Amino acid sequence: MFFEVLLVIFSIALIAIVLLQKGKSAGLSGAISGGAEHLFGKSKARGMELVLQRVTVGVAAAFFILAIVVAVLK
Repeated sequence: MFFEVLLVIFSIALIAIVLLQKGKSAGLSGAISGGAEHLFGKSKARGMELVLQRVTVGVAAAFFILAIVVAVLK
């Protein structure tokens, strides 16, 4: 029960953090080339964007670990 409540809290937090982030690029051309630039280019995130990226990675990792724990315990 405790892990399930934590899983719900982390899922809501992950949704909120992702919604706070800016879009990297707009339109179809940005969808095609933007991913390649983000994957192979240098990260230009500064300040709050960098903090949000790092927090997103941490919360996402915790979410996946909690999801596995809840699945194993059930």
